[in-house]
Amino acid sequence: MAVNDIRICDKCQSVKLKTLLPKLKRLAPDAEVKVGCKSYCGPCKKYAFIYINGRYVKAASEDEAVEKIKPYVKK
Repeated sequence: MAVNDIRICDKCQSVKLKTLLPKLKRLAPDAEVKVGCKSYCGPCKKYAFIYINGRYVKAASEDEAVEKIKPYVKK
């Protein structure tokens, strides 16, 4: 089983850690989720974003961002 590298910003205005972390853990139980500033502040103010396995994925909402990372989750 491959380990997924997922990083999210704790200062992002478009996501809530309390709801996002459980969604990510359900999607990728093996993931190492790192929480902290990603220096992606411009888009962070306007979009939800998730950094997964070397890619930034942004979306209009937290749920949409979770859907958009599905193809990048290593199985």
